Amino acid sequence: MQNILLQLDSGTIKNSLDNTVNTLIEQITPELPHTSFVTDLAFIMIIGAIVTLAFFKIKQPLIIGYLFAGMLIGPFSSIWSWILPQGGPSSGVLDGVGILSDVSALNLFAEIGVILLLFVIGIEFPYAKIKSIGRVAVGAGTLGLFSTLSVLFYAASALGLQFMDALFIAAALSISSTAIIVKILEDAGRIKKESSILVLGILIVEDIIAVILISSLQSIALVGTVSIESIAVVVLVATGLIVGTFTVGTRVIPPLIDRVAAAEHREILLLSVLGLCFGYALFANIVGLSVAIGAFLAGVLVAESKSAEVAKLLASPIKDMFVAIFFISVGALMDVSQLENYIFIALALIAVSIGMKFGSNFIGNTIFRQKRTKALRSAFTLAAPRGEFSIVIIKAGVDIGAVSSFLFPLVGIISIITAFISPFLVKAGDKIIPALEDKEDV
Repeated sequence: MQNILLQLDSGTIKNSLDNTVNTLIEQITPELPHTSFVTDLAFIMIIGAIVTLAFFKIKQPLIIGYLFAGMLIGPFSSIWSWILPQGGPSSGVLDGVGILSDVSALNLFAEIGVILLLFVIGIEFPYAKIKSIGRVAVGAGTLGLFSTLSVLFYAASALGLQFMDALFIAAALSISSTAIIVKILEDAGRIKKESSILVLGILIVEDIIAVILISSLQSIALVGTVSIESIAVVVLVATGLIVGTFTVGTRVIPPLIDRVAAAEHREILLLSVLGLCFGYALFANIVGLSVAIGAFLAGVLVAESKSAEVAKLLASPIKDMFVAIFFISVGALMDVSQLENYIFIALALIAVSIGMKFGSNFIGNTIFRQKRTKALRSAFTLAAPRGEFSIVIIKAGVDIGAVSSFLFPLVGIISIITAFISPFLVKAGDKIIPALEDKEDV
């Protein structure tokens, strides 16, 4: 009897303590901590810093640290299941347990990260550099993308995917990730090399083709035919924006930036160049192009001014913060539990896409008379990563009901795996290519 009373007393005490703690938490924070964006951001920065520092100490690329940090704190991470409740608010929340259960706000900041990344990179590439690789970028980029798309379509069909599923995933996996590649090159200190200029030119061409592919695939899925008019419109708009930037823009914008810089007030200069960055990104988006293209072209305009280095110095810290959020958010969306369902088809498609992307880019650059070493560096850099546009293409197909819903997690898994592979491919190129070089700067 005494034991029963003791058990009752202990149970009562425990319930009382639990109620007291819960009441106190509710008074301090009306919302659950993991649904608060401020709390999410705090965890991103703290855990991101710890994890990336660890990866830096073991001499691994920082981008892998960002992705791993996202996987640790994302909604699909199981390590928090004993602390945090299942699910959460319905709006913008994924089914799962994790610190970052609500990623809707983070996706917005991630997009800002991509815009700022391409803007700062654009500052490294004045018009003269872009002009020197224009023809090669268009030719090699187009050849590499469509040859990869064709082979991937047949490979996906051979793996049992239906026609539309195979077509959409082939298109998605034929486009390299601009954000991932640029970040890898930047971290490796290779962003100003001639081969990197060529790579960036090819990436811009691929982004333009990606926009065309999205509208074409949707047209095929809904109508059964390709809209020649929509393709022509995208090409004309892209050409008009680029030509307008390099003719009128380079004559008007740089002098204005220099006049602002003459005030010798860094805050005003920062606001001005960021206004140009997001304004150009907005304009590109309005006319149906990628915001990344607009941001890059804005950076090129800044590069033509005498204040380019100061502008880059001011914008870089802001860029670094948002880029970190971008890659951590990508890692947070990886559902490791899905690997066992799609691992075979994912690995098969990764192998085919890397092989084709490497081979087609090397051949394309060789056809356009690029040095063998430069062609190889371009091929190693472009071979692996799939990312933002891959996900956008598949999402477009899922939204209109044209493809199977399982393609979305499949492409997500492929994007993460290739993001991990990419830095090591670049390092492999750095070890192989010097043996072929004759002390040339590529």
